[in-house]
Amino acid sequence: MFYFFQKKKFLVDSLENFIDIHNHILPGIDDGAKTVEDSINLIKGFADFGVTTFIATPHIIHNYYPNNPKTINDSLLVLKSELSKQNMNNVSIQAAAEHMIDANFESLLEKESVMPINKGYLLVEMSYLQPSINFKDAIQSISEHSFFPILAHPERYIYLHNNFAKYKKYKKQGILFQMNLLSLSDYYGKDVQKMAVRLINEGLIDFVASDIHNLQQLTMLQNMKITDKLLTRILPLIENTNINFD
Repeated sequence: MFYFFQKKKFLVDSLENFIDIHNHILPGIDDGAKTVEDSINLIKGFADFGVTTFIATPHIIHNYYPNNPKTINDSLLVLKSELSKQNMNNVSIQAAAEHMIDANFESLLEKESVMPINKGYLLVEMSYLQPSINFKDAIQSISEHSFFPILAHPERYIYLHNNFAKYKKYKKQGILFQMNLLSLSDYYGKDVQKMAVRLINEGLIDFVASDIHNLQQLTMLQNMKITDKLLTRILPLIENTNINFD
């Protein structure tokens, strides 16, 4: 009996010069890198497959990670100083944030305490347990403040999986979707993996990113293989990410 398997390739072989717009490599301010040494190790790991340009996006979550432009920029300065000491001059890193849409989010908008990507895009997320009650109003407020909303990892919100029409509704509202590259594996679970592929096949994903928090996740990304067919769908998303955030 013969078995035919689709040929698979390492995804990272297609990530050289990729601009990673969502990661947690800044030290000591959220659930990502704990120390500047952790940050450096992550950056060196990325460099092994040709990724040296980052937009760091630490969490801003009220009462959990109450970061602000000062705490984020201070952490960025610490990391940049260490990069300089180690002569890692080929690394380019900027800072933005991943904003939880919670009860405090719209207040941050009003106080201009948000951290946009490239001045025009605002990366937002919801809880994995339930959708944000104020999501619709928050998206409207983002637009009124002249930002383009990017919803981080839409494939990971399990409560949306049985309501696929909601994804299309969000897109009609002007929300951009950023998928995590690890979602193409079963790292977050089979259901997330299936939804990631479906969102890609439906043409709903705009950007991709690593959302890396630690070396374990980075190792998973380095070892991840995908089919040629899926890779042909991912490559335009990698290119679109690079074009928009260069």
